Amino acid sequence: MKTIRTVFMKEIVDNFRDRRTLVSALLMGPLFGPVLFAFVINLSVKQSLENAEQPLDLPVIGSEYAPNLVAFLESRNIRIEDGPADTDAAMDAVSNGEADVVVVIPADFGEKLAGMIPATIEVITDQANTQAERETRRARRALQAYAQQIAGMRLSIRGVNPTVMRPLNIDEVDVSTPSGRSAILLGMLSYFFLFALLTGGMNLAIDATAGERERGSLEPLLCLPVKRDHLIFGKILAACFFMAISVSLSLTTFHFVLGFMPLQELGMTPNFGLDVVFVAFLLLVPFALVGASLMTLVASFTKSFKEAQTWVSVVLLAPTMPILIVSILQVRASTALMFVPSRSQHLLLVGLIRNEPLNMLHVVVSVVGTLAVGAILTLICARLYRREGLLG
Repeated sequence: MKTIRTVFMKEIVDNFRDRRTLVSALLMGPLFGPVLFAFVINLSVKQSLENAEQPLDLPVIGSEYAPNLVAFLESRNIRIEDGPADTDAAMDAVSNGEADVVVVIPADFGEKLAGMIPATIEVITDQANTQAERETRRARRALQAYAQQIAGMRLSIRGVNPTVMRPLNIDEVDVSTPSGRSAILLGMLSYFFLFALLTGGMNLAIDATAGERERGSLEPLLCLPVKRDHLIFGKILAACFFMAISVSLSLTTFHFVLGFMPLQELGMTPNFGLDVVFVAFLLLVPFALVGASLMTLVASFTKSFKEAQTWVSVVLLAPTMPILIVSILQVRASTALMFVPSRSQHLLLVGLIRNEPLNMLHVVVSVVGTLAVGAILTLICARLYRREGLLG
């Protein structure tokens, strides 16, 4: 134990002197996620609110054939513009991105309405253009509302109450809470936290094998009269220490950043107080052992620091796979899933953000399962350190 403690303290002191490690552990890892997340969310919310308040400019071909429809659309904050010369020109304009959506009203529109015959209106849009989706949806809703109004008037003329066309009134009762709704956006935070954790100890984990080998200091180190297992244990624990610092800074930064995000305007209240930060830290920190040992294991097969950086960068993507599977399949938390590192942390954090009570069995299984995987990877690293081929 004394050897492990000595190696641990040596690595801590050395890496606090290393500017590269400090930037990675205390700057890039903790700040990258919060800054990027806050920027994207603030920009998206700002654009959504601005677009909702601004009138929609809608090019219409044949607006003179439907003055009542034009008046109805203008009453819904839609500004009617003269459209292209004909339908072909409208299709070209939409395809080229000159217009998001174009409405085409045929010359016999009024005649068909007067004759109680269904009239056709063309809505020309490009479904591959995601930026035009909001404008298209808004125009389509307005046209559907006008159609319902016409249908109601026809029934009233015939002495029929328009409500007979609505046999059911469906009242949707939303039982979600503001904190529960915030999990829709904040559910992705688990990846940022795991990314911060892994980047925090990445350089130190690489240096444990590839860095020492490149500097020529690995052979003298292995010749010391101490167990090689203790050497690698001390280095992995030091990497875990920096990972813990990094993820704690990331959690704390997110706590303050969320206070400046306009989530309340979306009907969301983030449940991310300091108490949640502390519990989230306890849930995430066991993954540090998995990350540190896995990075050390990968780096042990490389010949230089740069080569190790290339391969270890792939490890940063490892936590995303279980999280993506959970998101795509929309699986619910279960005891079996708690055995999978990163997936269990993600599910527990989402529940925590939703302000749901933690299932202590899930917590215990997650912590024990993650530490068990980390311990197995650490023992594999120790076994590799016993091989003489490690020097080559």
